[in-house]
Amino acid sequence: MVNIHPLRLTKAEKLCSRTAVNALFSDGHSAIAYPLRAVYRLMPSEEGAPLCRMLITIPKKKMRHAVDRVLLRRRVREAYRLRRNDLLLAPIENCGCRVDVAFVFLANRKAPYELLEKKMAELLQRIARQANSCV
Repeated sequence: MVNIHPLRLTKAEKLCSRTAVNALFSDGHSAIAYPLRAVYRLMPSEEGAPLCRMLITIPKKKMRHAVDRVLLRRRVREAYRLRRNDLLLAPIENCGCRVDVAFVFLANRKAPYELLEKKMAELLQRIARQANSCV
């Protein structure tokens, strides 16, 4: 029996499909909590599909060095992973929908983890409120 940790971010929860990404950026809604921007799309729930799929983008134009982009991507992913269960997944599960979300980094400088975690919580709460109002 495989015991998967509840905070683990699985492959199925990562947004990889080109058509899904294009649909997200063309039809999605946006919320900003500087230095992060969330583009999200609410859809009806499907059997066997994850409740939330996510994507992180750190533009090369903002962060020139790959090391800086990787560091920020890790910080954003960790903030999302720790906060998603209580702030996003529980409210979305109750309303019977699922969400695709992309996090875009907006600042020109590296942000500390504490700031990213606080802003991630704000964004996830906004998305959850929007999902509850759609029901």
